[in-house]
Amino acid sequence: MEEKQFKIKVNGGEFVFSTGRLAQQANASVLARFGGTEVLATVVMPEEPREDIGYFPLMVDYEEKLYAAGKIKGSRFIKHEGRPTDAAILSARMVDRAIRPLFPKWVKNDVQVILTVLSFDKENDPDIVGMNAAIAALMISDIPWDGPIAGVRVSRHQEKWIINANYDTREQAELNLVVAGTQEKTLMIEADANEATEELIYEGVEYAQKQLKDLIDLFNKMQKEIGLEKVSQIAEEEFEEEDSSTVDPIKESGQFIGDNIKETLFTDSHDTKSSRKKAVHKLLEQLDDKLKELQVGKDKRKKAVDHAYDLVEQEVTNAILKDEKRVDGRKLTEIRPIDLDAGILARTHGSGLFNRGETQVLSVTTLDSPGSEQILDTLEENDTKKRYIHHYNFPPFSVGEAGPLRGPGRRDIGHGALAEKALDPMLPSKEEFPYTIRVVSEVLGSNGSSSMGSVCGSTLALLDAGVPIKKSVAGIAMGLASDEQGNYKILTDLQDLEDGAGGMDFKVAGTREGITAVQLDTKTLGLSNEIVQKTLSQAKDARIELLDKMDKVVAKPKELSEFAPRITSIKINPDKIRDVIGSGGKIINEIIEKTGVEIDIDDDGLVMITSESSQGAKEAQEWVERLTHEVEAGEEFKGTVTRIMDFGAFVEVLPGKEGLVHISKLAQGHVNKVEDVVKVGDSLSVVVDEIDDMGRLNLRVKGVTAEPDKPKSEGRGAPRGRDTRRRSPRQNRR
Repeated sequence: MEEKQFKIKVNGGEFVFSTGRLAQQANASVLARFGGTEVLATVVMPEEPREDIGYFPLMVDYEEKLYAAGKIKGSRFIKHEGRPTDAAILSARMVDRAIRPLFPKWVKNDVQVILTVLSFDKENDPDIVGMNAAIAALMISDIPWDGPIAGVRVSRHQEKWIINANYDTREQAELNLVVAGTQEKTLMIEADANEATEELIYEGVEYAQKQLKDLIDLFNKMQKEIGLEKVSQIAEEEFEEEDSSTVDPIKESGQFIGDNIKETLFTDSHDTKSSRKKAVHKLLEQLDDKLKELQVGKDKRKKAVDHAYDLVEQEVTNAILKDEKRVDGRKLTEIRPIDLDAGILARTHGSGLFNRGETQVLSVTTLDSPGSEQILDTLEENDTKKRYIHHYNFPPFSVGEAGPLRGPGRRDIGHGALAEKALDPMLPSKEEFPYTIRVVSEVLGSNGSSSMGSVCGSTLALLDAGVPIKKSVAGIAMGLASDEQGNYKILTDLQDLEDGAGGMDFKVAGTREGITAVQLDTKTLGLSNEIVQKTLSQAKDARIELLDKMDKVVAKPKELSEFAPRITSIKINPDKIRDVIGSGGKIINEIIEKTGVEIDIDDDGLVMITSESSQGAKEAQEWVERLTHEVEAGEEFKGTVTRIMDFGAFVEVLPGKEGLVHISKLAQGHVNKVEDVVKVGDSLSVVVDEIDDMGRLNLRVKGVTAEPDKPKSEGRGAPRGRDTRRRSPRQNRR
């Protein structure tokens, strides 16, 4: 294929999409470049569909190659990139959520999108470059996909909107928002904010949509000029079966579901997820039995039963749209029953239990020294450490299933990162609270938005541990019932059967004053701005209701957990750091060994002493303070004589800091020899007379006047050169 390039100006930079040169055996490949960041997107779809599969098998992989940033893996023993980082998994999930809704429902072939970061300029984030590269590749491929859309990041900084801002600007921004969709419809939102208002979030969505037009026009142009013909749906072969049925099984299943759905789902006897699941399963078995009686063959029966399950979800949607009736009888804006608790575990630093309906999350807080910060080995060099870590675990028993435990999957990593993002703006600064904080949310039961349950439970756990968070944070998942005619209803507190076709999972977390995190994915072809705006408003009401309930359990940070280590912080002159560390770490290791503490020092001079013993912490703090003390004239010290010279004695007033007591200032009156007054090892109370231009200390013994008295012989003005010393009687006789 001939190499072709397509270019477009964005925010003062240039997006370049190249194809026809790399990865030619994929269905399509596109190399996207913005600035010095380049991402290769490949899309592949085998010809044969997956048999008997009830979902669309899309795989999106995001590969961070460290060579892209000129780095070699930090491990001494493993230099291969290995498994994807959490950051790479989050980028892959974001792209997945943007493109997944646009694949036709009939596609059951494996589709794999691989995004490989080949070059990284440390300014332009590869995730947006990769998202648009994937869109371009899908557009020009023969894979069925109802695009185009585009993706953009907008940031609110100093009351201005900035497109695809660099890392430094994003760090300081009030709001960072990633939006994928068209000028009229939104398919995916990912946001982190510092208590942004609902109005500002919505303004950001609208602003982002305006930036998508030129990219979408370019993707249309690419498809028109070099796009392959899309694979169309192949008519399924009708197999001749040995049956004498003359009924239409699809029509029969529709009639059966319509007649029985109300009794199956909309009754008090089916008020839990498991009971509804069993009821639906029983209903489908009854349908299969009826079709058998009508002598419908096995293959046709299976198709009819599969179709019937879709009809069940459709009936749930219809009940909401027509009668505002939900399967559990709630109002559209009603949250399921809430049950909260804190401090339920005996020996942990902090714990919080969150129950909302059948969703149950236990969050546990652990506090440790600053040295326990997580070091990240990623492409981005400006963000290499994390002092707040949120992990999320979703064991199979939480949904009543059995399965192997193989560590956190992509969903677990994504939900943990969302909860972390929601709580991070409310954490105290390192100077205020220097602990490394880890929160683990254990999902013990799941039926609708355990990630938002993690936000609520983790707030309780942090407060229980004594972490002085600025404000409590709560989260809620909003759903949607909609049809092809444009009718819709927004649902507060989404659960099980409500998350079907025509729905959305719109998660909003924040404080009473504003939003800290948003995550949206949808099973529609896009949400109108009206839906987005109304959802944000309705979510705020639910968030306030949750915060009211949480405040009744624990509203303010408790006393620091008795089981948590104690950390003492000292701010020193950064130039004095070397005095604390010593040559080859000699001094700091001595402090650690003798006091039993941990010591962490930041480049800005923040010294953090962690200890289980208050006495050890006190001794270490005093030691560091002595090492770094800035001596001033007039200060008094009790020091030790370290050296004696003819002209005076050197006294160590602070660790490693000596000063000179001149012989004239050792005692009141005349001193013949230094040794007549002091010897090495003596303890002396001294006063700092002055600090000379070279930083040397001139001392005097406490109580000695600055101008000591002169010998009496000199006071009488003895003749120069005459021996005025007293003689012994023997000397006189001579």
